[in-house]
Parts: sequence; C-alpha cells; structure tokens
Amino acid sequence: MSRTLEQVLADGIRDIPDYPQEGVVFKDITPLLADHTGFGQVVQALAAAGQDDDGNPVVDKVVGIEARGFILAAPVALALGAGFVPVRKKGKLPAATYEESYALEYGEATIEVHQDAFAPGDRVLVIDDVLATGGTVEACLRLIRRCEAEVVGTAVLLELSFLPWRERLASERITSLLSV
Repeated sequence: MSRTLEQVLADGIRDIPDYPQEGVVFKDITPLLADHTGFGQVVQALAAAGQDDDGNPVVDKVVGIEARGFILAAPVALALGAGFVPVRKKGKLPAATYEESYALEYGEATIEVHQDAFAPGDRVLVIDDVLATGGTVEACLRLIRRCEAEVVGTAVLLELSFLPWRERLASERITSLLSV
C-alpha cells in the first residue's frame, strides 16, 4: 500500500526531547533515511522545486548545506541531472573559497563554498533539512550570488514555523515539505 508524503514524513521524523540540550526537541530524520521508499518520495518532492510545470529540470547545480543537507541534496541533484555543490563549515574545503558569516543565538558561524563551484549564470537549487531562523540559508544564498550564479529556490524537508525565518527570507522562493 502506498503512503502519502504526509504519512512518510509523520512516520520518518521522530522527536527527541532535550537533545542536544535541555528544552530543545530535535527532529531526527534517521528513520526516514532508513526507509528506502519513503526516502525516495522525499527526494522526488524536494526535486520538484527544481523543475518546471512539466517536470523538466531548471537547475544546473544543487547545493547541500552541511551536514544533513548533504544527505538530501546529493540524491536530489542526481534526480535532476544536475551537479552537486557542498556548502561547508569554514576550513573544510580544500581549494580557494568564498566565505559568509552569520549570527547564531550565541556567537557567529561561517560557511564556505569553492570559488569555482559555479559558472556565472548557473541556476541553483539549495537543499537543507531544517529551516529555523534562516541565517544559514541566507548566508548560503549570498555565497551563491557572490559566485554570479542564480538562485532558483530553496527546498527544505521541514520548517520550524514558530521561528522568525519568514521575515529574513521574505523575498526568496522557499519550498517546505513539512511545517511544524
């Protein structure tokens, strides 16, 4: 019996209370990743953000944001016939990079992309697992545009609707498979 995407997400994402610290409810996607059929449905749903109305790919590259974004973005890139580009934490990429810093609740973080990851005009879809405050995605979009590539959209597995990412990314095309 086939399951809807909503059923797949409900079955595949579990809450882990007080992880990684007290008061946080961590959204664990490992059951989803272990479900071959469900994982395939999620990959296809995320890939739809990089297709036109007829189902044709409209992207040249798919970006995955470290770390769980890699797990989702690589198969999406394959599904779209596009290249995969990792956006990593500072100091993890071996060649020349561009970097962008962004604010965290306590402090700052920096992400990087290789300077040669995109050709000017490349059409790019960004994939991540969770959209919370929007800081990481916003910094990622700045990196892509700095490389003179075009952001087609951002697709995430789930959005935390109680956090203020909407104000930060109001002008961006965001696709979310699940809102919690």
